[in-house]
Amino acid sequence: MLGRRISASPRPCSGRRILAKKKRSRSDGIVNSVKKLQRREISSKRDRVFGLSNAQERFRNMHLKEEYDTHDPKGHSSPILSFLMKRTRVIEIVAARDIVFALAHSGVCAAFSREKNERICFLNVSPDEVIRSLFYNKNNDSLITVSVYASDNFSSLKCRSTRIEYIRRGQPDAGFALFESESLKWPGFVEFDDVNGKVLTYSAQDSPGIMLLIFNRASSHVPLKILSIEDGTVLKAFNHLLHRNKKVDFIEQFNEKLLVKQENENLQILDVRNAELMEVSRTEFMTPSAFIFLYENQLFLTFRNRNVAVWNFRGELVTSFEDHLLWHPDCNTNNIYITSDQDLIISYCKADSDDHWMEANAGSIHVSNILTGKCLAKINAGNGGPKVDECDSSAGSSSKRSNLSLVRSTVAGALEDITALFYDEERNEIYTGNRHGLVHNLNYENVLLWIVD
Repeated sequence: MLGRRISASPRPCSGRRILAKKKRSRSDGIVNSVKKLQRREISSKRDRVFGLSNAQERFRNMHLKEEYDTHDPKGHSSPILSFLMKRTRVIEIVAARDIVFALAHSGVCAAFSREKNERICFLNVSPDEVIRSLFYNKNNDSLITVSVYASDNFSSLKCRSTRIEYIRRGQPDAGFALFESESLKWPGFVEFDDVNGKVLTYSAQDSPGIMLLIFNRASSHVPLKILSIEDGTVLKAFNHLLHRNKKVDFIEQFNEKLLVKQENENLQILDVRNAELMEVSRTEFMTPSAFIFLYENQLFLTFRNRNVAVWNFRGELVTSFEDHLLWHPDCNTNNIYITSDQDLIISYCKADSDDHWMEANAGSIHVSNILTGKCLAKINAGNGGPKVDECDSSAGSSSKRSNLSLVRSTVAGALEDITALFYDEERNEIYTGNRHGLVHNLNYENVLLWIVD
């Protein structure tokens, strides 16, 4: 869902700057009358009066449906890297058509079929491969994996592209290497820019149309260059003045806006086109632990001490959320999903203290409106229970689903220690991963609709 930077290091990165991708255009095509009625009744557009037309309804009937397990020593073992055989937490989930990919902290990545509810294969095609990150390339329906290898002491990143159809057949080794001419050793990195359909390497920060190069700081200024993202042409080179002896908390670029914050100083918002500078008081804007930039709305989210806030580029606070206290104090952005319309934020949050359904280690998934801050829906142990017939059918077909962990978890258990979250907007399904390497699927329970017309 998000633009990500992967550094040349054997351990997963934890970048602060996240880019919310542009919403995708949708092609209606020619469909039959049933599909037209279904779209009208389930559409999220505002003029759909009847049916599931708002987020509250969309998330109200989410139920625990399936459980997948990324850990299987019998199915994937490495005599070279023993830590690949250990059960570790899920750090990333990606869905592509009928396949769900789950990446564990150990570097093992598993692919699961959503149609057959079984593990298809592992994406690690070499016994010494540690996969660091995933990127679904919608342009050619392929999955790009970014890996490091023990054979070169985890010193450089290697990228591979594999068509989804090959993975569906259980042929992860049918892919091919990318960027072989690039030297992606430390401090190099790969950054996938879903907004522009570009890949940036080594030292550029991405944004639509332009990118920013930040050079080593001098005593009283930092040299900056703005380059064209298409051909690398230098569009502007300048020095930004800094307070001496003050640490730089961050320098971030969003289109033509440059955000600069130093320790115990005001936030500066510079328009690089005309050098217009505005400041936001340090008491109003305190250094966040992470950003999410919203291209559709020309806004940005900040995360600090479990709280989320929405700002515009005039330095004004647009939204503070009424009930969206994040579970992780360090803002694990893998536990946050922004919809393609950039109107909803789905996060793993602290559960209500008076909720008697919740166990001490279990949280709650909250869905909130980004522009109003209103909490629209919650998924917790009280409203996310599995249906009895689903659990019974799971037990009765274990021979066909030996690659699954089955639905052994209670809902409260499935909401414990979530380490990754993904929302499939096309299927209206939520996937969560936890510290045990398990992936849970929460999907919508069918509701009978009466069409009134």
